[in-house]
Amino acid sequence: MVASQGVADFTDQARHKVHMEALPIAIFWALAVWGGCGKPQVLLYLFFGSMSFGAFAVIPPELTGGLTLTPTPMIALLIILRSLLERGGPHFFVSQALNPRGLLLLFLFWLVATITTVLMPRVFAGEVMVIPVRLTAFTIGEPLWPSTQNFSQFCYLTISVATVFAFAWQLRSEGMRQHALRAVFFGGAIVIATGFLDWLSLYLPMDVLLEPFRTATYALLTEVEMFGGKRVVGLMPEASAFGGVSVSFLAAVYFFRPAMLPGGMQERIAPLLMAGLLLFVWLSTSSAAYVSLAVFFALAALQWGIRQFRAPTTRASKAGFWLVWGGLVAACLVLLFVPRLLDPLLDQFDTMVLQKKNTDSYEERSMWTEVSWQALWDSYGMGVGLGSTRASNFLAVLFASTGMLGALLYCGFVLRSFFRRTAEGISHNRAVLLKALPLAFAPGFASALLVGSTPDFGLFNACLFALSFAVANVSGVCMQRVSSLFVARGVPT
Repeated sequence: MVASQGVADFTDQARHKVHMEALPIAIFWALAVWGGCGKPQVLLYLFFGSMSFGAFAVIPPELTGGLTLTPTPMIALLIILRSLLERGGPHFFVSQALNPRGLLLLFLFWLVATITTVLMPRVFAGEVMVIPVRLTAFTIGEPLWPSTQNFSQFCYLTISVATVFAFAWQLRSEGMRQHALRAVFFGGAIVIATGFLDWLSLYLPMDVLLEPFRTATYALLTEVEMFGGKRVVGLMPEASAFGGVSVSFLAAVYFFRPAMLPGGMQERIAPLLMAGLLLFVWLSTSSAAYVSLAVFFALAALQWGIRQFRAPTTRASKAGFWLVWGGLVAACLVLLFVPRLLDPLLDQFDTMVLQKKNTDSYEERSMWTEVSWQALWDSYGMGVGLGSTRASNFLAVLFASTGMLGALLYCGFVLRSFFRRTAEGISHNRAVLLKALPLAFAPGFASALLVGSTPDFGLFNACLFALSFAVANVSGVCMQRVSSLFVARGVPT
């Protein structure tokens, strides 16, 4: 009787868990269908809003063979599909993939990555040492063999590449670009909300609300403590992921703010979002997030100083400039007489950043990067394919996975995206946005140089690349040239 009662209780608990997990999945797909069938800007808000749910599997892993499909890639697929179904969408994809002034470098990068992933794990099987993407135990290197991770990582990169094309198509108009900027603000608000709920779990029983969104099959480090308190992870898999997404949205909100149309969101909501995001970056206690935060502050200070001294156009901007600097001087005077006020902050920064190299985690991750670099040389610069090795440095895993040729094509595409010539007569908002894009990209890139473990540049960066392409207004010229090629061959456009 006791045994049967125990089995019944376990069955009831399992059934209750399934029901709790089914509800958020149903809500997500209802929102996705609404976005797919409604106005195109709805998908933009869902796209950025979903980035805070990195531990949420929107399809039960039991149905995908253990593969975790999170919300953002699914929304990206809907945006890609919608773009391809719209009139002119397929032609846009093809024209930009073939034109040097369009997205040719990105298309060639994807093509090289595809060929490398198909061939190299088989050509160099058993001959090159790598760090497996799916780690089951500590290792200093294992022989290279084809695996299912080659396919899954190829799918993730393909979605990111196609997202650049889809967003470049969707963001052609100024109205849609303004929606995209507001969607970034919305995504930042969701980051703050999820971080607040996780922080609140320290004091209130929040498991019923949080656990249904933590269904990923990979390791979830949601209860790690540091400095006598819990690291805030929001609804991401771990603190470093939450800190990274917080810094990305912080940089985007700050640098995109001047490009928005004047209004309450720019003047009142943006400062609140920046304050909240800054707080949760600190509460994540992620060393990579702290470094990228330092990069953000350096770029913000440099941009602000140049802008204010070169063109202090308004009395408000001058007043704000001197108010902030006056506040900094006052803070320095206070700390001069009461220096111990900063001791807790300095201790935390010293432990998380300056002393990081003395930890076992740092040594292990450094070893991953070293093995991945060696895999590049052992494969004669051709790479070992997507999903074959991991590192703790984005550039290292990019070169090791796609080879010298693929990595150089990607680097060329990034430089072309953020340092391209603009069309004559460009509007003020577009000029401001073009200058803001590389600044918004830099903090996340700095973080990827410390913790990036896959060659996928990510969907957030995909949107930045597409915004740069759309704002620079090169699409019309590219499409006209490619259209003339189709017409010359008798193909209707």
